[in-house]
Amino acid sequence: MAFEKFNQEPRKDFPPRKMFKGDWKCADCGKEITELPFEPSPDRPIYCRECWSKRRTQRFER
Repeated sequence: MAFEKFNQEPRKDFPPRKMFKGDWKCADCGKEITELPFEPSPDRPIYCRECWSKRRTQRFER
């Protein structure tokens, strides 16, 4: 299955990703978000992992 490769150990040839700390809320469910792997833009919504996953799946089902 395609998801099996994501359950393996992280690749060692990439440096750790810079994380940005802050106090945000998911635009869909309102869940608190305290850390993101990118600097969020004030004019774009932020989603928690679960809501992002749902939205991403819906986008590819078109």
